[in-house]
Amino acid sequence: MSKSLQDKVIIVTGAGRGIGREIALLCAGEGAKVVVNDPGGAADGAGANAAPAEEVVEEIRKRGGMAVANFESVAEAVPASKIVKTATDHFGRLDGVVNNAGILRDMIFHKMSVEAFEAVIKVHLMGSFYVSHAAARIFREQESGSFVHFTSTSGLIGNFGQANYAAAKLGIVGLSKSIALDMGRFNVRSNCVSPFAWTRMIGTIPTETEAEKARVEKIKQMGPEKIAPLCGYLLGDSAKDVTGQIFGVRMNEIFLFSQNRPIRSVQRSEGWTPQSIAEHGMPALKGSFYKLDRSADIFTWDPV
Repeated sequence: MSKSLQDKVIIVTGAGRGIGREIALLCAGEGAKVVVNDPGGAADGAGANAAPAEEVVEEIRKRGGMAVANFESVAEAVPASKIVKTATDHFGRLDGVVNNAGILRDMIFHKMSVEAFEAVIKVHLMGSFYVSHAAARIFREQESGSFVHFTSTSGLIGNFGQANYAAAKLGIVGLSKSIALDMGRFNVRSNCVSPFAWTRMIGTIPTETEAEKARVEKIKQMGPEKIAPLCGYLLGDSAKDVTGQIFGVRMNEIFLFSQNRPIRSVQRSEGWTPQSIAEHGMPALKGSFYKLDRSADIFTWDPV
């Protein structure tokens, strides 16, 4: 059976644990040479530890694959560019980037600190930009490449206490679409994946009520290994016509998400005033308003 990523060079950020680890292992199993990036910090980004990335590299090598560890943070431009340099220095090329690195600093909005907001934006949104931007020049020159970015239903749908995370994750959707539009002429693809899986970051969800405990138990059933196959597919040549899309993975389900388009309009030949908007415009539009849903309100059935 042929391997879908034979001899491709893939960067996976945040690959020391959880979803990133499973993606790195799958890519290596499919024949890729993998840069396992992870500074080894805590779920909130504090600290550093080389062990997680080194252990994944060791596991890949034990299985007969090729991998190298990198411990740079994605949250600053120069260190992020060194992740890309690690790939070209060790393996001579680069074919795919998985922007998976992330941290959480959850807090209800009026209590959220500026530092907590900026820290999450730096890792998720700026980190995805920094790594992608460094890789883009290589992809442009060779006229091939694939980006897989991680978004979340926290941004796509909504959640409590995650203004920083939601803003970053919805920003990544815009970033991915722009890369797909700008670089499509060079055979460069860019897609988003929204994962449902039990990871260290999800482990911060409160479990004070019985309903919260039941919800977390359901999430625990969803292993991070379920996310990896779609990412492996998107990095491979068989996905050459797939770009600018948003996918979700929940156990054995794969979703294609909608993207923002107008759903209803109103018009007046003489133009609008605040009063006529109140009397006519808004009542006509209200029937199509979105509720303040959270992810759990939309995905109401058990994972399968």
